[in-house]
Amino acid sequence: MKFIDYYKILEIDRTASEKDIKKAYRRLARKYHPDLNPDNKEAEIKFKEINEANEVLSDVENRKKYDKYGKDWKHGEAFEKAKQQQQSQQNQNYSGSSDHYSEQDFSSFFESMFGGKKTRSKQYYRQFKGQDFNAELHLNLKDVYTSHKQILTVNGTNIRLTIPAGIADGQIIKIKGKGAQGINDGPNGDLYIKFTITNHTKFKRDGNNLYTSVDLDLYTALLGGEITIDTFNGKVKLKIAPETTQGAKVKLKGKGFPIYKKESLFGDLIITYNIKIPTKLTVKEKELFNQLKKLRSNG
Repeated sequence: MKFIDYYKILEIDRTASEKDIKKAYRRLARKYHPDLNPDNKEAEIKFKEINEANEVLSDVENRKKYDKYGKDWKHGEAFEKAKQQQQSQQNQNYSGSSDHYSEQDFSSFFESMFGGKKTRSKQYYRQFKGQDFNAELHLNLKDVYTSHKQILTVNGTNIRLTIPAGIADGQIIKIKGKGAQGINDGPNGDLYIKFTITNHTKFKRDGNNLYTSVDLDLYTALLGGEITIDTFNGKVKLKIAPETTQGAKVKLKGKGFPIYKKESLFGDLIITYNIKIPTKLTVKEKELFNQLKKLRSNG
């Protein structure tokens, strides 16, 4: 197994303090974090190395073993035990010998004791959630009046999603696990979709309610009657009360927009009446209006 210099990875001296190690780790982790280096494989590898180095050097006991045994620091205890057993069996005295062994000495001894088969234990890496993705979806108001399915392509991946009726302009929904892949078996990131909804209809939407205006001729406004108007999903007949005034409002319950994730429930449609004053009157019409004026004045 190739020797990895954890001190070099963290860009610190071998005499560095615990505070120095923590400071170096934080600085480098921020620099090479996947969220700041999307689709950068070199940064991802560097980030893993930094975490591995920190896991070893930030632990006092692990650091001691690493300083003494190098790349085989994880097997330090096994080495000491095997060395003692061999010394006991061979009944040899190592006068003047040192407890410190070089990287080559330790590796050779370890291989001789365990049949030359050094097994690399699985390295422990800190798990990190994958990067979150952000997308924007443009729809028309009519598109979100009913629930429908749509395929969204994000970073080359097709994602099939159901868009609930009643979703609002500017609303953001989260699709769990559809972001970037996690690091070291960490969870995947999430996908955040922002909806931009354009309105090309004559209805104004405010929450779950819809607003529109309807023109009334003067005669219907004064005498009352029945008209047919457009709602968002069809036409309805509407009775007009006599002497309806300019700007009068009427509410059609349940004729508004569907409530988000409650498609069977709807807001209301609020109608404002706009009375149209007749123009280009004929001579006869003017005469009749003058008669009406006199009647009102005398009354």
